[in-house]
Amino acid sequence: MSDLKKIVIDGNEVEVDGAMTLIQACEEAGIEIPRFCYHERLSIAGNCRMCLVEVVGGPPKPAASCAMQVKDLRPGPEGQPPVVKTNSPMVKKAREGVMEFLLINHPLDCPICDQGGECDLQDQAMAYGVDFSRYREPKRATEDLDLGPLVSTQMTRCISCTRCVRFTTEVAGIHQMGQTGRGEDAEITSYLNETLDSNLQGNIIDLCPVGALTSKPYAYQARPWELTKTETIDVMDALGSNIRVDTKGREVMRILPRNHDGVNEEWISDKTRFVWDGLRRQRLDKPYVRKNGKLTPVEWPEALSAAAEAMKGKKVAGLIGDLASTEAAFSLKQLIEGQGGTVECRVDGAKLPAGNRSAYVGTATIEDIDSAEMIQLIGTNPRDEAPVLNARIRKAWLRGATVGYVGVPGVDLTYDYVQVGDDRVAVEELSSKTISDATKAKNTLVIVGMGALNEADGEAVLSHAMKLAENTNGKLLVLHTAAARVGAMDVGATTEGGIKAATEGAEVIFNMGADEVEIDAGATVIYMGSHGDRGAHRADIILPSAAYTEESGLFVNTEGRPQLALRAAFPPGQAKENWAVLRALSAELGATQPWDTQAGLRRAMVEAVPHLGAVDVVAENDWQPLALGKLGKASFRPIVADHYLTNPIARASAVMAELSANAKARGSQKVAAE
Repeated sequence: MSDLKKIVIDGNEVEVDGAMTLIQACEEAGIEIPRFCYHERLSIAGNCRMCLVEVVGGPPKPAASCAMQVKDLRPGPEGQPPVVKTNSPMVKKAREGVMEFLLINHPLDCPICDQGGECDLQDQAMAYGVDFSRYREPKRATEDLDLGPLVSTQMTRCISCTRCVRFTTEVAGIHQMGQTGRGEDAEITSYLNETLDSNLQGNIIDLCPVGALTSKPYAYQARPWELTKTETIDVMDALGSNIRVDTKGREVMRILPRNHDGVNEEWISDKTRFVWDGLRRQRLDKPYVRKNGKLTPVEWPEALSAAAEAMKGKKVAGLIGDLASTEAAFSLKQLIEGQGGTVECRVDGAKLPAGNRSAYVGTATIEDIDSAEMIQLIGTNPRDEAPVLNARIRKAWLRGATVGYVGVPGVDLTYDYVQVGDDRVAVEELSSKTISDATKAKNTLVIVGMGALNEADGEAVLSHAMKLAENTNGKLLVLHTAAARVGAMDVGATTEGGIKAATEGAEVIFNMGADEVEIDAGATVIYMGSHGDRGAHRADIILPSAAYTEESGLFVNTEGRPQLALRAAFPPGQAKENWAVLRALSAELGATQPWDTQAGLRRAMVEAVPHLGAVDVVAENDWQPLALGKLGKASFRPIVADHYLTNPIARASAVMAELSANAKARGSQKVAAE
């Protein structure tokens, strides 16, 4: 922290950090300064001039408050604190002049602009604009860019604030956008008219202060004032990004990020933002039972009694999919184990040790990445597995952190890294190396991905990663790929020996949304899920349930932070919330669960696992290192085959299908014409 300095803003004296800019100091004093180009998480450009303020005793012209620091202000003649005015006649006149210049070329198409109602330019024009223009020249027009299937462009509206350029370069780590030309000819463009190759590009839609960049899939769907807004949690990856789901009637219209400094800052991945069209397609909206080899629609009582009949007196196994809430996992565990069965949530075969939270969650928080000086990635590609977390690693790298990487060679992570190796031998070498005191003094973070843990020697790899963290006095973060995994592990939905032991010899398998699992012929499958994906095709009885936007629930993210997702819409047709289906089924089985509401279920769950009651708090885990295991020789393989098609909702989405096809086309080698 640098020295605190006194400063007088509009007659109020405040004490702020000398390194702060004037725009930040004004915010500390509770005064909002209009801005177009300034953004807290991007570098300072100082090119829109909307944030002008008057510095008393300074130059006889207004100063850009985003580009001037408090420590650069001169004190008064007798050493009084410097004085800044944000609402003097000089400031008002200057801002009105800036607004007039901005509107010279800006088209007046607000009635058809998707940004209408949420547009910074519109709002500031109300405060500083005039109702006429002194300019009679024709307005300048520019050609629109093709940035791909996500971002729609109307570049005539662009005011050259360069937020999109700074975001893609600094945060997303791609270099495809920039500005060319000068003066009247200046325009934002993409390099050689390329489309954007990033899974964070949708964030430039939120950043754009005018309607130049808007959402292609959402275009002409709704107006902001028609939408009901619900604050909830994302389940597309295990980061647990904070999101806002906007609905119109029963339909989800769009998904936007919410600010949470400890998790996703204010960014979300494209998958999170654009997967909403998958919530409408291929939905299971009525129960089915297989009769004469064919799935036939039935009513709920028949489906539930068929499921109960199938389960009674049989060897039952329960599988918990990647999108299930912690309550649903707890309820299924209680139901299946009450029937003498076993449940398993590690459906991808990950060797995560049950009961040892320091091993399946780690000891680090996501925020620790910001202060890390050395980051060691093992068997993970965070750009595909958690794009927003990857942007955070990039931020640490920009600040000077060293990134080491053990995994698939040649992967583009958007930052430079040291390739330590690609196999288990490299991990063993790292964990057995003698660490110098200078290295031990650094903030070290070891991040282990599922690619390292889902092979036969997964637990041994984890034990060596824990040893490395211990040797370097560092912290460990296990990067999960499934949103439901940590919560289900917390409630103990595991079987000794993993999924193979859980399903071995099972006559009935209750599959709760685990669509990535191949189930052998022979067993009767009861499938409870929201989409007609692989799991439903294999099922003998289908119980339609709610998707993540259609029921409330707790989700524990990859760092072990329980977060509350709220219901934004209602399930379609006859589909019911997961906990309600399980409660009804328990009554059919004659083992009625002791709660009638989701609140009752949550109370029982928190009683059993107390830390789940501390919402938005990362519990500290006792360090319990695993005994060093014997490692194999194999190289690490990528865990995510296709980033855009990892779950049933994404596979039902047309936008995700297009993104996946584009990524494949981009990846295939271009061959020159012979």
